[in-house]
Amino acid sequence: MLSTEPRVQENLSYPYLPPQNSPQTSLSPNQQLLPLTAKINDRDRLEIGGCDVTALVEQFGSPLYIVDELTLRTTCAQYRDAFATYYPGTSQVIYASKAWSCLAICAIVASENLGFDVVSGGELYTTLKAGGNPETIYFHGNNKSREELSFALDRGCTIIVDNRFELEMLCDVAAHRPHPARMMIRLTPGIECHTHEYIRTGHIDSKFGFDPTQLQDIFTFIAQKPQLNCIGLHAHIGSQIFERQPHQDLAGVLVDWMEKAIACGLPIAELNIGGGLGIRYTESDDPPSIDEWVKAACNAIVKACQTKGLPLPKLLAEPGRSLVGSSCITAYTVGSSKVVPGIRTYIAVDGGMSDNPRPITYQSVYRAVLANRMSAPPSETVTVAGKHCESGDIVLKDAHLPPTQPGDILAILATGAYNYSMASNYNRLSRPAAVVVREGLASLILERETYEDLVRQDRLPEHLALPPKE
Repeated sequence: MLSTEPRVQENLSYPYLPPQNSPQTSLSPNQQLLPLTAKINDRDRLEIGGCDVTALVEQFGSPLYIVDELTLRTTCAQYRDAFATYYPGTSQVIYASKAWSCLAICAIVASENLGFDVVSGGELYTTLKAGGNPETIYFHGNNKSREELSFALDRGCTIIVDNRFELEMLCDVAAHRPHPARMMIRLTPGIECHTHEYIRTGHIDSKFGFDPTQLQDIFTFIAQKPQLNCIGLHAHIGSQIFERQPHQDLAGVLVDWMEKAIACGLPIAELNIGGGLGIRYTESDDPPSIDEWVKAACNAIVKACQTKGLPLPKLLAEPGRSLVGSSCITAYTVGSSKVVPGIRTYIAVDGGMSDNPRPITYQSVYRAVLANRMSAPPSETVTVAGKHCESGDIVLKDAHLPPTQPGDILAILATGAYNYSMASNYNRLSRPAAVVVREGLASLILERETYEDLVRQDRLPEHLALPPKE
């Protein structure tokens, strides 16, 4: 296991990066724009994990996801250690693997003794293949299939039940098994928070979870089903949240419902407060540190339990973005450009919405550096366009960068969360390769797709096949 001692970032000559000699040891990785190992080498190039980013592109091609193993391990350790420090009861940190599910990322997280939140049979399969412990795997989702429920129960995972339809299906699936199905109930807490509409999940008008008006009847129903073992309650209020108060409010809601569930005879022993802590994508973002977020959440749960005279439950949290987001950059190669007089200058890169759909989907904003000329002063405002046949395929709008030329390597920062996970083959582009870097070693964790990969699952009916051309 690598050391998780934070390292000082050097001055990278961009106004939104930490100034030279600024103290970094008090910052969480989620508060930094670059991975912890970032530095400029003697060739004026960006290095991550001791590896020259430009050289990595020469070796592996672009676009290229580059994951810093030290940063990912550091966030895992900071979450794990903060809960151990601030929560006097038992706790378990669970990685929300939808942020980035692949064998290597899951293997790193599993080796740090974190559990997993999965939302599909595919994520569950990946997590198990990577060495995840089924006892700390929690299966979410608002429309699980019967096959997925059976798969998860066969492996000994906990089911987070989202709705009445699923609850009744789980009763049926579990009816003839030797042991009751271990499950939790997801509720909609009715808590609003300031984030994008598509990633708010705690308000009443959400597709996720039981409405609070349903819960009393649901508790009674479950208590009468011997094939169900309801061990806890779960709620999640959204993603990319900087506020502490909504999570503190959530503690009171969960503990209130825990008291009601226990009164109905349910053996509630776990509360899952979800995740949602934001990360720093731009210089204006100011998320709490991991330590601050965990402390506030733990104190709120302890206070709520003391007020109710209830024993402390096992406390679970499900960070995703704030675990993996800041550990990765995406390197692109600059190609064509276009000047629209009096309006803007476009520069194009060799990727875009197929490897990072967040800007076109959520209007997400990132920052970038010129990885092959780090000391070049930013003097132009340009819009970085992707190569897809969509006017909305814009990676960065009005980015402050040095003058660029074809062949430059542009690195987009903080791309570890929901970039690969949401990647597609739009326009029949192949999905990028990914490497994990540590102490000067780059290891391939995702191969770049080939043209043959793009048609591997295609089937051409015989009556549509054209005769070969002579």
